[in-house]
Amino acid sequence: MFSFFRKKKPAEATPEPQAQPVPAPVEAPVAPQPASVEAAAPQFVDSPAPVAPAQELAAPAVAPVAESVASIEPAASAPVVAQPAPVAQPQDKPRLSWAERLKAGLAKTRDKLGKNLAGLFGGGKIDEELYEELETVLLTADMGVNATTHLLDDVRERVSLKGLKDSLELKGALKDSLNMLIGPLEVPLSLEGHKPFILMVAGVNGAGKTTSIGKLAKYFQSQGKSVLLAAGDTFRAAAREQLVVWGERNGVQVIAQESGDAAAVAFDAVNAAKARGVDVVIVDTAGRLPTQLHLMEEIKKVKRVVQKADPTGPHEIMLVLDANTGQNALSQVKAFDDALDLTGLVLTKLDGTAKGGVIAAIARERSIPLRFVGVGESIDDLRPFVARDYVDALFD
Repeated sequence: MFSFFRKKKPAEATPEPQAQPVPAPVEAPVAPQPASVEAAAPQFVDSPAPVAPAQELAAPAVAPVAESVASIEPAASAPVVAQPAPVAQPQDKPRLSWAERLKAGLAKTRDKLGKNLAGLFGGGKIDEELYEELETVLLTADMGVNATTHLLDDVRERVSLKGLKDSLELKGALKDSLNMLIGPLEVPLSLEGHKPFILMVAGVNGAGKTTSIGKLAKYFQSQGKSVLLAAGDTFRAAAREQLVVWGERNGVQVIAQESGDAAAVAFDAVNAAKARGVDVVIVDTAGRLPTQLHLMEEIKKVKRVVQKADPTGPHEIMLVLDANTGQNALSQVKAFDDALDLTGLVLTKLDGTAKGGVIAAIARERSIPLRFVGVGESIDDLRPFVARDYVDALFD
C-alpha cells in the first residue's frame, strides 16, 4: 500500500496532463472512473474490467483532477475574450479647419464678451444706457480706452445712418465697426524680391518667441522655401539649445556660436545663407523688457550688423506678443517700434486668454501689420491673421 501511494502521488500533484507519464498498461484505466487525465481518454474505453482495489484508491483522485481542469479552462479562454478590445478603440478625430481652431482658441474671450453682450443684444430700445453698458463690455474685453471710444462713436454713426431702433441690430453694427478697425492689420507677409529674405524676431522672455520661430520655419517650408535659423539669443540660458531642437524637428540648419554676441551670429547667418542659396533667414534675438535699455541697445546693434551683411536687410522686423499680457502688449509694441521700426507682429496664446480684444487696441494705437496669430501648441497652430475670421470667431 505504501509503495502504491508513491506511484500515484506524482499524478495528483501534476496539474498539466502533458507532463505526466502514461500509466501502467491495462490494469489502471476504467472508462467510467478515470484515475487521471490520461485514464479519461477515449482510447481506454475497450480495456478490460478494473481490479477492485484500484477502483477504491483511484476514486478520491477524480475530484481534484476535475477541479484543476475546470480552473484551466477559463484561463485558456480569457485571451479570446480580450481580443476584440483593440478593435473597439476609437479612431482619431477629424482635424479641425483653421476657422474652427480659431473659434475654439478664442473661446475664453468670446465667452467673456458674449455673456456680457447677450443681455445687450437681447432686444429692446437703443438708448444711452445701452451705449454705456456696451462701453463697459468692450473695456472688459481689453480693447482699451481709445479703441472702445472709437468703436462706440462708429456704432452710433451707423445706427443713426441706418435708422436702427432695436438692440438686436446693434450686434451687426458692432461687428462691422470692429472689422473696419482691425482690417488694416491684415497684411500678409510677402517674401518676394529678396534672397535671402532676412526676418529679425524680437520679443520679451516668455512671449513664445523661440517657439514662434520654429513654427514660422515650418510655415515657410510648407511654401517650398528653404530656411536657415540664427540662434542670436545669447542672453537667455538654453535659448540656443532650444532653437537647435526646433531646427532638428524641421530639418533646418541653425547657425550658433558657443560664445559670442548676437550681432556676430546674425552676420554669420546672413553670409551663410547667401553662400548656400537659402531663401529665408530667421534671426532670433535676446528676449528683453523695454525698460532694459542696455539690451534694447544690443538689439539695435543686431539690426545694424545685419545691414552690413546685406544693405537691404532686415526685410522684416517682427515682434512676438503674448495675448495674456493684455494692455501690456500695447506698451511693448510702442517701445519696440520706437527702437526698431517694426514691420510686423505675431500674437501668440490667444487660446489661453480672455484678452483677445487687445488686437483692437493695437490697431487703434499702432497700425502695424499683424502677420500671424497663434491659437495652440501644435506646429500648425500659427497662421496668417484674417480680420473677418477673427471677428466671426469672437462673436459667433
